[in-house]
Amino acid sequence: GAPGGHRARNAVAALLAATALGADLDRGAAALAGFAPMAGRGARRRIRVPGGEALLLDESYNASSPAVRAALAVLALQPARRRIVVLGDMLELGEAGPAEHLGLAPDIAACADLLFACGPLMRLPFAAIPPAQRGAHAPDSDALAPIVAGALRPGDAVLVKGSLGSRMKRVVLALEPPEEVG
Repeated sequence: GAPGGHRARNAVAALLAATALGADLDRGAAALAGFAPMAGRGARRRIRVPGGEALLLDESYNASSPAVRAALAVLALQPARRRIVVLGDMLELGEAGPAEHLGLAPDIAACADLLFACGPLMRLPFAAIPPAQRGAHAPDSDALAPIVAGALRPGDAVLVKGSLGSRMKRVVLALEPPEEVG
């Protein structure tokens, strides 16, 4: 099904719980083998970019520091020409917000070829990573979406993640325009 150590740990926990309750382990494993993440929660799909295709990892539904790190780890596993990270603010962190955002900078720098970010808090890790890895920072997802869409190249893998209130789904929609119905 779906890559990521965090998903593997959840699957093992689910299988252990199910077998403890008397469920058949083989049936449970077979059911999990077909698991595919939903849109906004890790769905992976090919998108068209000028001259070819790129891989989109849609994690646009929500974000926390551990979830961003897990998504970066999944992105790092993807064979890609470039790994593009697109992050919106993680909201509702209170006074810890600035430190939580800045604390992501080493993880981003270790994974991303380019970071595109939006929101006042994501400006912190954006400014902290090496200049060569800075794609662009924008005030919000509406302003960032066309910048990201114009930057993608064939063979890229792009991760989009942020809190629901950061509206990162708008970036995803800009990257995968609706098909025309004829």
